[in-house]
Parts: sequence; structure tokens; C-alpha cells
Amino acid sequence: MSDQLRDPREIVRDEMFMRDRVLAALKEGPKTVPEIAEAMSWPVHEVMFWVMACRKYGLVAEIKDPDGDYYQYELVEKEG
Repeated sequence: MSDQLRDPREIVRDEMFMRDRVLAALKEGPKTVPEIAEAMSWPVHEVMFWVMACRKYGLVAEIKDPDGDYYQYELVEKEG
């Protein structure tokens, strides 16, 4: 991945594809955004967009008691 920052519109356009990668990274258990980014080999600032989108749509939730400097995120159990 390039060190050059991408336009935020381009990052958001990738959301549908990258959402599956974020969710796959969380199947192993709760992770912080930097840990998810490391698992995906993607920049933290871009992964933050996708994690927040997953949170908005109820796919992930933050763990209430953060461990360290970052919140951890986990998959949300689907009902039914």
C-alpha cells in the first residue's frame, strides 16, 4: 500500500469490499482498529472509515471497557 493519502471519497467507495475483510479480521475475536488494520495490511486511517461504517450498520460494536488507548471492536451476534 502506498504512503500517499487517498481521497476520502475513494476510501468510502471501497466500503462494500473492505467490510468483509474487517468482519473476517474480527472472527478471531475482539480487536482494536490498529490491530484490524495490521491483520488486513491496510492503513489505520482507512480501516477506521470501514470499522465506523460497520458500527453504524450494527455489524460490530465497541467493547465498553477499553483495554489501553483504543476501544476494541467485536462482531455483533445476529438475532434469529
